[in-house]
Amino acid sequence: MQIVSSPAAMQRLAQKWQRAGTRIGFVPTMGYLHAGHLSLVQRARQAAGSRGKIVVSIYVNPTQFAPTEDLANYPRDLKRDLKLCRAAGVDVVFTPGDAAMYAGKAEGIYSTFVAEEKLSQRMEGATRPTHFRGVTTVVAKLFNLVQPDMAVFGQKDFQQAAVIKRMVADLNFPVKIIVAPTLREADGLAMSSRNKYLDAEQRAQAVILYHALQAASAAVQTKSISAARLKTDLQEFITAAPAARLDYVEFFDPETLVPAARVKRGTQMALAVFFGRTRLIDNARL
Repeated sequence: MQIVSSPAAMQRLAQKWQRAGTRIGFVPTMGYLHAGHLSLVQRARQAAGSRGKIVVSIYVNPTQFAPTEDLANYPRDLKRDLKLCRAAGVDVVFTPGDAAMYAGKAEGIYSTFVAEEKLSQRMEGATRPTHFRGVTTVVAKLFNLVQPDMAVFGQKDFQQAAVIKRMVADLNFPVKIIVAPTLREADGLAMSSRNKYLDAEQRAQAVILYHALQAASAAVQTKSISAARLKTDLQEFITAAPAARLDYVEFFDPETLVPAARVKRGTQMALAVFFGRTRLIDNARL
């Protein structure tokens, strides 16, 4: 397994593979890897084939964090991440630094960003207004450097995957986007690097996100329900957990992300809940 930190070196290596006709599978991450990330690596290997190359990027991207968010405290353990990648059969781990990825930013001369202006406006975009511009910018940069044939994202970040697919289509990136299923803990909590922040009481209550998805799905098995009514019911359900503070719960079309006035089987649900300062997200097709 190679470890590459220079963007230019990563691009040269990718170009070499491309000239040789080698398929490249890519999994972009912010590190602190868990089994969910490793499932994305497995999916990338399936798509790229045994002769393909798998690249995992580990980069905590500063432009997708607001000044009040957890950039400085985001969990990091590169040594452990590299060990997991090696065991998973990753070919290259790309570990750039801020100075390389955003050359000139410290001097105030970096001024180019990529912005998706429709799918990114609600839910995560409403709560974190600068978030998706940072995501699309860094993913576009990573695509230019890694030059993948396919890239794998997790379904847990449903809106992010939709925004990336839109960017790829609109800007003609020759990259196939694969969205892999969410991996969950035994009690149903979606795997996330931020789960590390939860204390024992918060961790026990955090499963309320999964239970809310189950409750909403059960409610629409035989009939449609007013979205406003179901939101009210779920808010009461979620905040019955003493540590939980609801950020949002939304129902929408899974393809267009257009809000649904009535919720039925096949409607997509997404929610975000705070436990202390830790914000967790989840989603499901009902």
